[in-house]
Amino acid sequence: MKNQLMKIPPIIFLGFLLLQFFGCKESNLLKPQEGFIEVNGGKIWYEVFGSGNRAPIVVLHGGPGYPSYYLNPLKSLAKERSVILFDQLGCGRSDILTDTTLMNIESFVEQTHSLVEHLKLKEVIIYGHSWGTMLGAEYYKKYPKNIEALILGSPCIDLNMWQDDSDKLLAQLPDSVRVPLVNHKNNSIPDTTAFNKAIDYFYHEFYTRKTPFSKDIIKADSSWFAKESMVYEYMWGREEYSVNGKLNGYDGKEILKKIDVPVLYITGEYDTATPSTVKKYHEITPNSRLKIIEGAGHQTLNDKEETELKIIDSFLSELEK
Repeated sequence: MKNQLMKIPPIIFLGFLLLQFFGCKESNLLKPQEGFIEVNGGKIWYEVFGSGNRAPIVVLHGGPGYPSYYLNPLKSLAKERSVILFDQLGCGRSDILTDTTLMNIESFVEQTHSLVEHLKLKEVIIYGHSWGTMLGAEYYKKYPKNIEALILGSPCIDLNMWQDDSDKLLAQLPDSVRVPLVNHKNNSIPDTTAFNKAIDYFYHEFYTRKTPFSKDIIKADSSWFAKESMVYEYMWGREEYSVNGKLNGYDGKEILKKIDVPVLYITGEYDTATPSTVKKYHEITPNSRLKIIEGAGHQTLNDKEETELKIIDSFLSELEK
């Protein structure tokens, strides 16, 4: 064999080696696919969009318990890399979760890790939105080695700060809106008609400002109401402005101080993850940057889809440099 190789012209032999190297690399690329993974408590749904040799983006949706449909616009980032969406246990296309012993951060971290392991991902970029930023930070804390960067959209990292901000936002509202919401928060029995009008006003003001809603928001809402998942109420509470579930009091700021990969923070001008609070997260996070999207509420991809995608695309380009 040695004598046979010696008869091959050097340029052809070099080409043979390069073909072997890049051919093997190409064969290991993540391919578009959809499926389910068995995790502790049931099966989770996932889908891989696009392919490429750059670190794939693993998307962590909010809630907890609000399905990933509303983050579908991120699929457009699947150009030279894959984008992976999945529904956490208890919502969307994944199995319903009723076991409260699995409704904790650790369980959702392990669900995420099961997906990474199943797809054999050696390096990833984590995109988290809302509750997904808390999950993303905790995932980084436990499994930092395979993370290339973090994108934290509308982050809720310190829930005492979140509650304070929510109280301030409620205080800004007209009495006809504020009073029914405060009564609801304090467990008083509100007038149903007044409360329904007030909650619609609140969510339009600070969450999904652009109407009509995108088809992805509509699909997420439909799935959310159809499954009536108990994950959200058990872990968070009854409404966004009142954190009284198991996550109450959570503070992950110490994790932010120790992150040693690039971090992009994104929030909306009218976001319940208020710009002033997200700026504080940015200030304690090494190698981080902050982008505030004008005119957007918490659902930044609904309100300003093109703007957010450009921000993320620019960040990803910086990573390649």
